[in-house]
Amino acid sequence: MGRTARVERKTKETVISVELELDGSGRAEIETGMPFFNHMLESFTRHGLFDIRIKAKGDIEVDYHHTVEDVGLALGQAFKDSLGGKQGIRRFGEASCPLDETLAKVVVDISGRPYLSYNVKIRPGRVGDFDTDLPHEFFAAFANQLGMNLHMDVIRGENPHHIIEACFKSFARAMDMATQLDTRIQGVLSTKGSL
Repeated sequence: MGRTARVERKTKETVISVELELDGSGRAEIETGMPFFNHMLESFTRHGLFDIRIKAKGDIEVDYHHTVEDVGLALGQAFKDSLGGKQGIRRFGEASCPLDETLAKVVVDISGRPYLSYNVKIRPGRVGDFDTDLPHEFFAAFANQLGMNLHMDVIRGENPHHIIEACFKSFARAMDMATQLDTRIQGVLSTKGSL
């Protein structure tokens, strides 16, 4: 059986279903009700070579925050579930991606310890109707739910769309690296014997 997971999350604010196949080919079926967020999640799926299906309904007429955060929680849980005991994974991953004038760098450690360092300077405002502060909420929820260190730095960048997209692409590539199986690793990659 492949490394897969299915997560359902229901609250008074959102109803979310996520299906994940870690060892995929980059196929995405994403519907969140937020076109720009769909685009970012499709980019994450494609560049991480994961297969992801997300259906999310939330109180987006009130605010996008609840849905963005809860998608992060559900997707983080799907990654956690699909990794099981984390045997044989590389654990660490890093990637830098440019997008025109923007350069983003992401480093991850699937350590079991949640921590987010988010050094992303971006103009307050919107890309379409998507607030530029919402990616922080997504990445924080994902990192907390999976239990991972996530360091995200934008080295340079001006255009908010480019900044956000370069972050999602770098995150995808770093997660692909960290979740890959390595036949040289016996058990988990830790001197403690567990992650």
